[in-house]
Amino acid sequence: MKVILEIENNKAPFIMELLKGLKYIHILSEVKNPEKEKAFHDLDEAFSDIKLHAQGKKKLKTAKALLNEL
Repeated sequence: MKVILEIENNKAPFIMELLKGLKYIHILSEVKNPEKEKAFHDLDEAFSDIKLHAQGKKKLKTAKALLNEL
């Protein structure tokens, strides 16, 4: 299973050392670039919106409506 975590900056070193100490956890990569962090956050938010839309809890704009805004 793969998991993406968002950790507060002041707690990140402690959590990373803790995770590195566990034999069954393999850290594939760390994102330290603020722009990449924002991209991951935006992507996570988009997937959450899609999930809510599929559950009927959120109404999303159509592609045509988005194009009309431009």
